[in-house]
Order: sequence, then C-alpha cells, then structure tokens
Amino acid sequence: MHSAVSLSFILLAISSNFAIAIKKEKQVPQTLSRGWGDDITWIQTYEEGLYQAKQSNKPLMVIHHLEDCQYCRALKKVFAESQEIQEMCQNDFIMLNLMHETTDKNLSPDGQYVPRIMFVDPSLTVRADITGRYTNRLYTYEPQDLAVCKFFFRLFLQSELIA
Repeated sequence: MHSAVSLSFILLAISSNFAIAIKKEKQVPQTLSRGWGDDITWIQTYEEGLYQAKQSNKPLMVIHHLEDCQYCRALKKVFAESQEIQEMCQNDFIMLNLMHETTDKNLSPDGQYVPRIMFVDPSLTVRADITGRYTNRLYTYEPQDLAVCKFFFRLFLQSELIA
C-alpha cells in the first residue's frame, strides 16, 4: 500500500511538471514586431529610427498602437497578413511601432490616439501632409483601409524618389 501511494505521488509530480513544460512551450516570445510582421526589421526607439532614416535615406514609418485596443489589433492583423505591405515595409521603410508617445509633438499634430501611422522623411521632417481618409483622426487607418494604406505608402515613396 505504501509503495502504491508513493508511486501515485511520483506520477502526479511528473505529470504536473510535464503540464508546466507544455504551457511554457506555448508562450510566444515577445519581439519588436509585436505582431505587426516578424519578417520586418524593427527598430527600438524613435531616436534610432531618425538616425537610421537619415543614414539609409529611407523614410521612417511610426505606428502608434496599444495592445488592448481592438482597432489596433484589427489593423495589425490585416497589416501582418498583407504580403505586399510586409515587403514594402521591409524594403522601403525604417519601421518603428510604439505603445507610448514620443516627446516629438510633431508626431501627434491632431492629438494622441491609436492606431495612428505617421511618416518622417530622410531629411527628418514629419510628414503631416500624408493623412488617411478620416477628418476627425487624420492619421488613423482601419482594416478596410488596406488599399488606401498601400496607395499612400506608394505615393510617399514616389514623392521621396522625386524630391
């Protein structure tokens, strides 16, 4: 009887350790992409983004978002699933996504809200002229705006090439 009880405790300990190991494997490590696209090279800070934009002569795209924002999650999903946007971001932009505001007030010309996408050209000018389709939140995009996003990304890149 004593050995049966001991064996039961050993099996219970092994199975609980195995369950803990399985739980730990399911956790996805946090990356700088935060779900916006793991194949994109993301930078850590706004200051680093400005430096990289100037050095590489590529524009900086700054995505302001929050993890618990349903609109941000919806936009993030279509953004990450669009192969065209992912390739454009990886090849043509310096990419930064922020879950906090920067000290640069030029990145919030019409207020601090999420989701918000702003662009900074290689001369380090915040391009407040590149807006979405909403008049109350000029720099926000929604999942159904994917075609608009692609259009503005291309337009911005063309204007950078001409300038």
